[in-house]
Amino acid sequence: MTEAEQAIGTPEAGKAEEGAVAGADGAQGGRGQRRIAVLLAVAAVAYLLDLGSKLFVVAKLEHHDAIEVIGTWLQFEVIRNRGAAFGFGEAMTIVFTVIAAGVIVVIARLARKLYSVPWAIALGLLLGGAFGNLTDRVFRAPGGLQGAVVDFIAPAHFAVFNLADSAIVCGGFLIVILSFRGLDPDGTVHKD
Repeated sequence: MTEAEQAIGTPEAGKAEEGAVAGADGAQGGRGQRRIAVLLAVAAVAYLLDLGSKLFVVAKLEHHDAIEVIGTWLQFEVIRNRGAAFGFGEAMTIVFTVIAAGVIVVIARLARKLYSVPWAIALGLLLGGAFGNLTDRVFRAPGGLQGAVVDFIAPAHFAVFNLADSAIVCGGFLIVILSFRGLDPDGTVHKD
């Protein structure tokens, strides 16, 4: 039975609820753990891809001319960004570090009620991206929670970004779509 059928009360939903009450710890606990595993797996993949790409481009591309991937439409060019998107707020690096840490705490709290695979994917993308940029803020020069984030994907006429930024944006879009569709992190669906 789908999450939507459970939420809108099909005849199967009543039977599923009875089964969940009868074996509350067994059925529901395992179901929730699987969603947390999805969240952690997506976060780990997003984080490792971001970290690996940054290590590679810093080692091979920093202090070199931009590499054309698709002519001038898409290039790889390493820059160090102390601010947020589009270089906004370069003097507020510590604020962005605190915000990233706050996002991680909120996702950890939401994970306790997570019974939806789409939400697990969305939150995993946000978590992996937040950890990716937070790693730069903590460990890159000048240090002290003020490190510059490594950005290297440079589309023409757009800001330079990295894979962590992409994961955060994709996770955010997915959350917006899930919210408009009425799907909550606990798997219930709201029909308006």
